[in-house]
Amino acid sequence: MGRTPWGVPSVPAGPLAGLFGTGKRLLTRRAERVRGDPRGPGGPPHQSTVRPALQPAFGRGPKLRLDTSGQPKARPANRGSALLMVLWLSAALSAIAFAMSVSVRGETDRAATAVDDLRSYYLASAGVEKATMELLWTASQGANLIPKGSTYINYEFPSGIAHVEIIPEAAKLDVNKTSVDDLFKLLSALGVDPARAGTIAAAIVDWRSPGAAGSPFDSYYLSMTPSFQAPHTSFQEIEELLSVRGVTPDIFYGTWAPSGNGDPATQALVRHAGLNDCLTVYGSTGGVDVNTAEPAVLTAVGVNPDVIAAIEARRSAGAADQNMLEFAQSVGAGAGLRAEGNAIVTFRSTARLRLSNGQLSDMRRTVGAQVKYMPWGSESPYYILRWYDTAWSN
Repeated sequence: MGRTPWGVPSVPAGPLAGLFGTGKRLLTRRAERVRGDPRGPGGPPHQSTVRPALQPAFGRGPKLRLDTSGQPKARPANRGSALLMVLWLSAALSAIAFAMSVSVRGETDRAATAVDDLRSYYLASAGVEKATMELLWTASQGANLIPKGSTYINYEFPSGIAHVEIIPEAAKLDVNKTSVDDLFKLLSALGVDPARAGTIAAAIVDWRSPGAAGSPFDSYYLSMTPSFQAPHTSFQEIEELLSVRGVTPDIFYGTWAPSGNGDPATQALVRHAGLNDCLTVYGSTGGVDVNTAEPAVLTAVGVNPDVIAAIEARRSAGAADQNMLEFAQSVGAGAGLRAEGNAIVTFRSTARLRLSNGQLSDMRRTVGAQVKYMPWGSESPYYILRWYDTAWSN
């Protein structure tokens, strides 16, 4: 048995010759179709319509996918869309992850700040309580815990420091007894323009005067929204001044302003005191404390500006006690001054936490308390009249 040129075994003539002849033709057409030479049975040889470059040698490259006409099939139009979808999905997930990380970091920082603020609050409160007790023991038991006439004291705690200011109410003027002229001088010394200073001074006197009902100030208060009437009685709390005509929060609480030529870019900010630092409902008529009174208060009681400057310089040097009164009188301060305060004292504590590296935090928290010390033998040695969760300190 021989073989044909296409590798098909040849068979002798006989009954199966027709069957093998038909199979031979089918195999021949299939081989020619794969080779790109479709020709019918008995037809002439036909040149291939496929470019030679598109006909890789058998076993030497990928086979082309041909359509029924022998031409290469076109690639699908959506080929690669899955890859683009994956890329876009990865970009979206990356953006979401970045936004989440920024949000978590911000929330973490805010939580840490809130915790530090709370710790600073309790540290400042500890400073107020310690100063309250030490001043009591100094006055009643002779302990030298707080030097006589001190205007402040510093405390070192394991978690930070507390700077406590000691401000006797005798360092302020009595808002219920100060004359209109002294009020005007006080407001002028605080930097209020003369027209507004005159209006505020008259309004304070009107507010506390029982027989002033029906005054022009009452008409002004009734025209406001919401309207109210002046009580025409003594001030019960110093914050009532915020309702007096002409008084603004800056005038009451004080403000910060550039020093020198007033340029905030080149000059440091300095604090200007407000009525809250100069007036009180617990003031004394026996003179103001020379150790702690604001310069505006000293101006209102008639102290010369040169003497005020000398007192301020001596305070900066750390001198504070009975010697300050003797010094003020020696330079011509005159009457209206006294040393030390009365039984009511305001403590203002500013705390700073200690960081893990030993340095102090930039965060400051100030609280305050107004304390009244009672005579020996009273049920309680002192009472806290007012507590300020947030106070203002230099």
